[in-house]
Amino acid sequence: MRRTDKHIDYSEEELEMAQFAKALGHPVRIKILMLLESQSCCFTGEMTAMIPLAQSTVSQHLKALHEVGLIQGEISPPRVKYCINRKNWAKARNLFGKFFAEKRAVSP
Repeated sequence: MRRTDKHIDYSEEELEMAQFAKALGHPVRIKILMLLESQSCCFTGEMTAMIPLAQSTVSQHLKALHEVGLIQGEISPPRVKYCINRKNWAKARNLFGKFFAEKRAVSP
């Protein structure tokens, strides 16, 4: 395979979509987002009751979603309450909606 040293420029939208897509790349994360979208907020303990995985596993998935800004957390010791980050959720929906709806020319 031939490699190239050419720099590839990515748009801000392409970079954001790639980050969101990477965070969405596990079915548990999709389930968490669907759960959070269906209610205003949820505590981690309640989430593990609905998603039968170890709390540490659920926390790792929450961390991945939090890092890209799809969810936000509020610490109320000893628990953490998570909600959808409505602003970034709308941004992700808009980016993916445009991506799947548009026909576009690909420039080299």
